[in-house]
Amino acid sequence: RLGRHARCLLLAQWRAPWKKGWLRRGWLHCISRSFRFQLVSQALPEKAMAKLLQVPPKFLPPEWHIANKTQYSSAEAQRSRSERLVDESQRLVDEIERTTQKTQSDVNKRIEQRLEEIKFWKQQLDDKLDQIVKETEVLLTFRTRLEKALESCKEPLLIVQECLLNRERRVGIDLVHDEVERELIKEAEVLQGVIALLERTLEQTDEQIRLNRSAKYNLEMDLKDKFTALTIDNYCSSLNNNTPDIRYAQNVVTIDASSVSPQEWVEFSNVNVEKADKQRNNSLALRALIDSILSQTASDMLKQNKTVNIAFQNRLKETKDAKAKLEIHLAKVMEEINSQEKNITALKKAILDKEGPAKVAATRLESRTRRPNVELCRDMVQYRLIKEVQEINQNIQRLTDTLAQAEAELKGLSRRQLSLEEEIQVKANTIYIDEVLCMQRRESISINNF
Repeated sequence: RLGRHARCLLLAQWRAPWKKGWLRRGWLHCISRSFRFQLVSQALPEKAMAKLLQVPPKFLPPEWHIANKTQYSSAEAQRSRSERLVDESQRLVDEIERTTQKTQSDVNKRIEQRLEEIKFWKQQLDDKLDQIVKETEVLLTFRTRLEKALESCKEPLLIVQECLLNRERRVGIDLVHDEVERELIKEAEVLQGVIALLERTLEQTDEQIRLNRSAKYNLEMDLKDKFTALTIDNYCSSLNNNTPDIRYAQNVVTIDASSVSPQEWVEFSNVNVEKADKQRNNSLALRALIDSILSQTASDMLKQNKTVNIAFQNRLKETKDAKAKLEIHLAKVMEEINSQEKNITALKKAILDKEGPAKVAATRLESRTRRPNVELCRDMVQYRLIKEVQEINQNIQRLTDTLAQAEAELKGLSRRQLSLEEEIQVKANTIYIDEVLCMQRRESISINNF
């Protein structure tokens, strides 16, 4: 119904390549005219339709030749453009292939470089982790040494305090603030200072162990991430164009907001390594300090212990010497008491012995008073008897006075005896306290360099 001319154009267009633009435009023009013809034929009456169906005018030969040349030129131009497009397409394919291969090779190279970087930092982290773990284990042994040293100080301090309390039981003049007491007080202060120092050092060691474990935890977390990244990049490195499980993925070309730059990545691991190195160096310094403290405190305690023991020995020697001298003096006093008692007995006997002569002289004087008359003469006998009585009375008085002095001296000697005995007992008590209660107790003191 399109007409002969339209059908011819449609057949030519169907056989000709679709990309021929001029023919496509002609065909469309023909189709448009045919449709317009159909519309007009349907709308017009039959007479008008007869006029439209008249044979179209014919072309001239020059027009035919021109149309053919136009077809030739258009075909040649179209073919040239197509050939250029084919060449350009092949060049583009080759260029894109080379670019793709170069890019993929560069990516593979960068993945290998990245793997080397991850391996390097992983090795660094492994080394630092091994070092911090070993250092922490060694520091734990030092902590054990500190605990043992601290525990070993408690018994000596208790013994020193017991010695001070026991020496408070001394009595009399022996309750003296002597060299032993001063050294005991000094030893107690040394032990208390050592205990305080060890407790502070133990707290510092606990804090350092905590910091070491914190650095260890950071290294372990970083190593865990490094291991995961290494596994992923190893997987990426193993992929190629023939790998069966490759696929397209959506939204992978965007940069994650939580990602970090390479400098930040390096800085993160470097910070962990530096922290581990810092804590390890601090731990090494702390171990050296602990060694010095343990050695110095043990030396100080041992030195003071020896000083106290020497002071005890000297004081004990002085006390024993004093006790021995007191015993000697007591023996002499006892001997003197015996001598004085004998002297008193002799004095009393002498006084008793003078009673006979005194009675004889008194009897003679009394008898001579009975002489008669002129015979009652004051002769030499009378005077001599009077003098004799006086002499005897004086001698008896002298003996009595001496006896009183002797008895007073005997009482003094007795008091001195009691005093000496009490003092000897005081010295014995002091010797017992220092030698038995203190020195024997101090023998259990053990000072070790842990």
